Amino acid sequence: MPPAISFLLTECAAILHKSLQAWWALLRVLVPTVIGVKLLQDTGLISWVAAPLAPLMAILDLPPVTGLVWATAMCNSIYGGMAVFATLGTPLSTLQATTLGILILLAHSLPVEIQIARLAGARPAFQLALRVLGAIVLAWTFSHTARILGALDQPATMGWMPGPPDPDWWSFAQNQTKNLVGILAIITVLSLGMRLMDALGLTRLAIRLLTPLLRTMGIGTEAALITVAGTILGLSYGSGLILAETSSGRLTPHDTVAAVSLMGLAHAVIEDTILLSLMGGHISGLLWARLLFAFLVTAALTRWATGLPPSLFFRWLFRPSQLHAPIPTCCPHHVPPEQL
Repeated sequence: MPPAISFLLTECAAILHKSLQAWWALLRVLVPTVIGVKLLQDTGLISWVAAPLAPLMAILDLPPVTGLVWATAMCNSIYGGMAVFATLGTPLSTLQATTLGILILLAHSLPVEIQIARLAGARPAFQLALRVLGAIVLAWTFSHTARILGALDQPATMGWMPGPPDPDWWSFAQNQTKNLVGILAIITVLSLGMRLMDALGLTRLAIRLLTPLLRTMGIGTEAALITVAGTILGLSYGSGLILAETSSGRLTPHDTVAAVSLMGLAHAVIEDTILLSLMGGHISGLLWARLLFAFLVTAALTRWATGLPPSLFFRWLFRPSQLHAPIPTCCPHHVPPEQL
């Protein structure tokens, strides 16, 4: 067999293996979740579960049940939120889908990702507040602005979503099986796309282009390259690099906080934007508004943190990282490459 063909087969096998691993981990959470949602629908209890977030959803002009979608994404993953949304079958406008997408993008997989931020050196309480409050602020700002402009009020075009919820369990099981197989296809395609970007050098090009921007925000040279890598590739990959740099003493605490905060608000921007666009969200909110918001908040945070007394900085924002601590896997679809 020619070496080129052998290499391609090996790469495809590795991508498929990683995708199946991520998919299997998701199945163990998603299957009981979607069954639970179906039971709540059949018993009429779905509104009670979504009730705690219903007032916030009303402020954002979203249906009350979307609170359950966001809560699932925060506690589980983007895929978990998508699966619940698919089970609910709630019709949305493009603006509503984008608003919900912003909430999910800025605050998802929090139990895992806040732990990643903690290991990298950031205070978990501050990072949790930054992401949840940041999600609410950006979602409200984008939704309010779009309503004033009369934009995005057409029905959302779903790239991967079923119709109304199934009345019987057999149809439900069939459609959910299709949904879960679709998730595997999405994971595999995204993983392949990211690997191709690396092979073509597009990832390195994006990193070089964005590094000067981060320097203008107050993020030092040592942290800029790492932060761009995390923004493009995923929080687990970027935080792993940060942990290695902080343990070696090459990264300052202020750079660490700024880098982790930026990556928390905007990481894996290519993969996650594609995912939420499948729910009908618009790129203006899912990508451009999110990036602009993340850059502005990080720049303001950097300047505020610089003026803090050291005692308050270390109490509120930064903690010594665990040297050589393992970095847990981030969102299951984030499959970092072996190297830049």
